[in-house]
Amino acid sequence: MDVYDIICIGAGPTGLATAIEAKRAGMRPLVIDKACLCNSIFRYPVNMVFFTTPELLEIGDLPLVCAAEKPTRVEALKYYRRAAEHYALELRLYERVMRVDGQNGNFTAVATNENGTEQKYRGKKITVATGYYDLPNKLGVPGEELPHVSHYYTEPFEYWNQEVVVIGGKNSAAEAALDLYRNGARVTLVHRKKELGATIKYWVRPDIENRIKAGQVKAMFETHVRRITNDEVIVENGAGESRLPARRVFALTGYHPDFTFIKGLGVRLDPETCKPALDPNTLESNVLGIHLAGVVIGGRHTGEIFIENGRFHGKQIIQALTASRG
Repeated sequence: MDVYDIICIGAGPTGLATAIEAKRAGMRPLVIDKACLCNSIFRYPVNMVFFTTPELLEIGDLPLVCAAEKPTRVEALKYYRRAAEHYALELRLYERVMRVDGQNGNFTAVATNENGTEQKYRGKKITVATGYYDLPNKLGVPGEELPHVSHYYTEPFEYWNQEVVVIGGKNSAAEAALDLYRNGARVTLVHRKKELGATIKYWVRPDIENRIKAGQVKAMFETHVRRITNDEVIVENGAGESRLPARRVFALTGYHPDFTFIKGLGVRLDPETCKPALDPNTLESNVLGIHLAGVVIGGRHTGEIFIENGRFHGKQIIQALTASRG
C-alpha cells in the first residue's frame, strides 16, 4: 500500500490549497472527499455570485479570471477544477472517510465508496478540511423531513405561481426569497429575530428590504415555526398562530461542521462552541499528526472562517510540517 505524506479529508478550496502546498513542498498528498470536487460550491444556488473579489478565492498562485467584478459559482467551480488539474493532485472522490486508525506518522484512513466497498489509504499526517455545508441546522419541528422541505436552494423555475415559504433571515434566505419572487413565486419570509441579519451582502440588503416594504415579499419577523404539514407552515408570534400555505419550504437556517466525525478522531471540542483543541501556530489538534483547516476550526461559529482566510491554513500546516522535518 502506498504511503502518502499527508491525507487531506475534504476536496473543497481549503483541502485543495493544503494539498497544493504539500506538493510544492515536495510531499505526496492525497485528497479524499465523499462527493464531487468542491461539493459545497456545487450545491450553492445555480446563479450565485460570490461576495468577494476573485483574488481572494485564489489558491496555488493561480489567477481566477472572471467576466465581472465578482466571480460566479460556475467560474469558481471551473477555477478549482483547473487548480486540481494544474497541480496533478491525486484525488479519491465519492469516497467517505469513516474513520482514521493508527497514530502520528502511520495513519490509515478507512473510506467507503458509493458501492459500499471499503478502501484504505496510509498517510503520515492527516488534515481535516471537511467544511460545514453538508449538515444543516435543523429547526427541530414536526414535518421538517417532509419531501417538499429543503435546507438547500438551487433555482426558482419550478415554483412559478406557487406559494413558497423561506425560513431564515441571513444572506441565503434573502437571496432565495428575491430569486423566487423575481421568477413568479409568491414568497413569505419567516425569521425568528426582529430584523434581517447583519451579514447580508451589501447589494442584497436594500433589494430585499424594498421588496418587503412594497409587499412584494411578505415577511414575518420575531416569528417561530411550530410545525410543517403537506401544504402549510404553522408559525407563531406575538399576534398568535398563523397558517401559511406552502407548496415548497426552504429552511435556510445555516449549517455546521461534522462534529461527530471530528470527535471520532479523538479531537477534543469545547463543550459550548465546539471549537477543536489545536495549536494556533501549526493547526495541529490534540491528536498528534492530525491537523484541522478551514471552517471546522471555528466550531459553531461558522461565520469566522471563509474561503478567503481558510485558503491560507494549508500553507500554515505545511510550513509547520516542513519545519519539524528540519
